[in-house]
Amino acid sequence: MAKPPMGTKVLEQARTYGIGNLRRHILLCAGPDCVASGEGEAAWAYLKKRIVELKLNIAPEMVYRTKCHCLRICMDGPIVVVYPEGVWYRLARPEVIERILQEHVLGGRVVEEFRIAVNPLPAGEK
Repeated sequence: MAKPPMGTKVLEQARTYGIGNLRRHILLCAGPDCVASGEGEAAWAYLKKRIVELKLNIAPEMVYRTKCHCLRICMDGPIVVVYPEGVWYRLARPEVIERILQEHVLGGRVVEEFRIAVNPLPAGEK
């Protein structure tokens, strides 16, 4: 999905990206503390590419991805968290990311072999 042109209003950008209709959000720590930066960037590039190839970036799936540089688990990276389930994964190199996408995101099954923890966020409290 292309970035909206410069000057696009924030609410229009949110609509363009499907924010408000997201089904999942994947956070990926690209290092440098949990993994060498080159490996983290390769994992990030793979995640971005596969989300588009699998058409997970469009309705009805609407999977959003965010790269960060620290998820506070500074070993066994790249670290990935999949929300809303709140499943944390370790060693998320391209082959593991593929399994996360196929088994968890598309299949609904946690990839236990790489799971660190499960911590879903509470539903909208008032």
